Amino acid sequence: MTIKNEKMKIKVNVDGPYTVIGGIPLADQILVPDAEGLSVRWHKGKEYEVKEEYDLCRCGHSKNKPFCDMTHDEIFFDGTETASRKPFVEQIEPETIGPELVLTDVIALCANARFCDRAGGVWDNTRASDNPEAKKIAIQEVWDCPAGRLVLHDKNGKLLEPNFEPSIGLEIDPVKQVLGPIWVRGGIPVEAADGTLYEIRNRVTLCRCGKSAIKPFCDAKHENAE
Repeated sequence: MTIKNEKMKIKVNVDGPYTVIGGIPLADQILVPDAEGLSVRWHKGKEYEVKEEYDLCRCGHSKNKPFCDMTHDEIFFDGTETASRKPFVEQIEPETIGPELVLTDVIALCANARFCDRAGGVWDNTRASDNPEAKKIAIQEVWDCPAGRLVLHDKNGKLLEPNFEPSIGLEIDPVKQVLGPIWVRGGIPVEAADGTLYEIRNRVTLCRCGKSAIKPFCDAKHENAE
């Protein structure tokens, strides 16, 4: 996708933090659950001072979260990047095809924000997308997915994506009582420690517990992180 601001990027440091460059806005983003614990919307929480450059904790042990305090050096954090470098389209699981929508899914990217299971689930709503209400719910379920695991196209192949301004959200999960991943929005480039760029996407989630098996991206290990 097109980069909206050439000055913005997130740099993954070797066994260290994420360096955020370009004055990218940062705020807490809180999952709002229903009675069953499924997420229904986002609530914006604390907004942090906008700085031209700042370091976000990647090891999960900073005493100054969300910012880095160099604890990664004390605990000998292993931040080795293990995520696939393949583009999203080459990792897609079987598609879910409905009369109005086509849902693509890369399960490995799931950050378990739990939007996709509400109201019957995005897969059933995609299959029933000739129903206006089911179509509306399916689109919203996908748009709320922070990791970009789920992506929708219409029946003509047009990509359906929310219009995010470049920004970073720090997920807070009151149901699981954990800090979730770093939600990167609006096509901000993520640069690996070796200098190569991951595929630029509208929405991705970066690990901030230090436990993910697909670093730098989140795989929901934060739910069980100590």
